[in-house]
Amino acid sequence: MLSFIITLKRLLGGLWHAFKKKNFQVLFVLIIFMLLSGTIFYVKEEGLSIVDALYFCVVTLSTVGHPSFEPQTSLGKVFTMVYIIAGTGLFLGLVAHIAYAIFQANDKKDADEA
Repeated sequence: MLSFIITLKRLLGGLWHAFKKKNFQVLFVLIIFMLLSGTIFYVKEEGLSIVDALYFCVVTLSTVGHPSFEPQTSLGKVFTMVYIIAGTGLFLGLVAHIAYAIFQANDKKDADEA
């Protein structure tokens, strides 16, 4: 449990530092837009509930994938292909900014201790 708390503290610190950068803010807004647009699409086109559609969008963008759901309509399949290609790059960029901010925070902490 202690390990989880320490990891969570590092993640939140990294997010705090990342939010200070304009590039991260832009990526964050784009990811929110991707999640909202994907959720709306899957609710309207595929008939998913809002929670299921959002869940599918998150696991798709994070490259985890959803083993039991696949779009049933042709439009849904085409949308999902474009969604994966566009969204994966954005999501990985967001994660890279968070990781970089965590490393910067750790380097700053190490420099302050020295």
